[in-house]
Amino acid sequence: MNPDVIAVTPEPEYLLRLEFANGEVRRYDVKPLLDFGVFKALRNPALFNGARVCDGTTEWPNEVDICPDALYEESVAA
Repeated sequence: MNPDVIAVTPEPEYLLRLEFANGEVRRYDVKPLLDFGVFKALRNPALFNGARVCDGTTEWPNEVDICPDALYEESVAA
């Protein structure tokens, strides 16, 4: 089981700076998701920048979220 997200900071170019419960800081690129379904709404910078931590993952005000395992496994060390 991967660690929970404990902090998220939206960055330019649709990147997320993620801090995990194990102390790691990683970056996740959201751009590949922006052409699909509910993620299209995140093209709006105001909405994208509303990212927050919810139940160990990242969620936006429109209740879109990303699997916490994907956030960890598909992110890179910051």
